[in-house]
Amino acid sequence: MIARRPPPQYGGAPGYWSPETLLTAAVADCFVLTFRSVAQASKLEWESVSCAVEGTLERVDRIPWFTHFEINAELRIGDPDNRGKAERCLEKAERACLITASLKAETTLHFQVEVTDSA
Repeated sequence: MIARRPPPQYGGAPGYWSPETLLTAAVADCFVLTFRSVAQASKLEWESVSCAVEGTLERVDRIPWFTHFEINAELRIGDPDNRGKAERCLEKAERACLITASLKAETTLHFQVEVTDSA
């Protein structure tokens, strides 16, 4: 059992997340885990991946719901010849993410693939 306390914006102590923040974090976590799986299946060698997500919460017919998630991913690879494969893996991860596929909200993926200087 997980003990939940309200986050600061609802009168709680610092260090607790709101359900909205938890959902946004779940989108980011699912994207990264899905990317790792896709990259492994594609035999893509990569060095690091990070992801930040912004969710848009709107009132639709007087009911609040998330309408959009903006996924911003950064990927570091060592081999410049793998840039195209890396981009395809990121795009596939966005399409295959279980969390975003389960929501009505649209998603937009922005990514940056950085090639590390191995020289």
